[in-house]
Amino acid sequence: MRYRRLGKSNILVSEIGFGAWTIALDWWGKQIDDDYAIRMLKHAYDLGINFFDTADIYGKGRSERLLARAFKDMRDEVVISTKFGYDIYSNVEQIGHSELPQRFDAKYVRFALEKSLERLESSYVDVYNLHNPKMYAITHDPLFLALEQLRAEGRIRHYGVALGPAIGWKDEGIYAMERRNVTALQTVYNLLEQEPARQFFPYARAYDVGILVRVPDASGVLTGKLTVNTQLDKNDHRAFRKRAWIEEASKRLDMLKPIAEARGWSIRELAIKFILSEQCVSSVLPTVTSIEELEAYAAISDGKYLSRDELNAIREMYDKDFVLLQSIQ
Repeated sequence: MRYRRLGKSNILVSEIGFGAWTIALDWWGKQIDDDYAIRMLKHAYDLGINFFDTADIYGKGRSERLLARAFKDMRDEVVISTKFGYDIYSNVEQIGHSELPQRFDAKYVRFALEKSLERLESSYVDVYNLHNPKMYAITHDPLFLALEQLRAEGRIRHYGVALGPAIGWKDEGIYAMERRNVTALQTVYNLLEQEPARQFFPYARAYDVGILVRVPDASGVLTGKLTVNTQLDKNDHRAFRKRAWIEEASKRLDMLKPIAEARGWSIRELAIKFILSEQCVSSVLPTVTSIEELEAYAAISDGKYLSRDELNAIREMYDKDFVLLQSIQ
């Protein structure tokens, strides 16, 4: 496993991180019990993964509690990133994947952090992220004053933003990097959905912000787990993908295979190495539901990535031939 500096911090994070939403929710077609989840977390650490990304909303605290159990007495050996913003403490019931009410006021951020710290059994969080914030939150000065105060108190080491492209991302991300002291920015980026991170890379370089990439496999299209014939449960997060998008995305795989085969890589390897070829990317957070998947992803971090010419060729292919995918998302 190789490691990179997380933005302007002195924290080194593994190139492959662990996105801990799958161990707390059944939104990926699989319910993972606590014992297996802890085995996954411990095995990830054994593979060299030291970066674990979660959120208070994942299982309403379940994911954070599992991290505490897995890494009891090992807190300083792992880097934990969690998120806040959704009011999981109200009496509003979350139906399916619908959004809960959000709160980003200064009083709530302190309250939410203390609750997360209790579940994590920790005195601090390495990275504390606004979860899917809209522009009103990014421009709310009292919130960021509160975050700076929490840094001064040692309750958080750094903070960042985790953006949802389907909700709002470009203006929010640019404003945060230009005007807020964020260390990390989490966004979608993959071979078939390049636009969000591509917009952010110049700002990330200019302001020394570490990009954290989620959905690197385009919801499973790039690993063969999602095809036009895949039957998805109603709770499966991938059900939001339109059939037309899946059909068109699957056709693009034939265009990418020659690039992968020329290097002796699988499409999965190409997908991750494409992302890690960008130096402003600090860590990739693949969706993993098994130890076998963990091992496959961890093995990809080897420093043998794409050349600048190969990256440019893929970008040109995207701009020329993948435009339709954006219009049918």
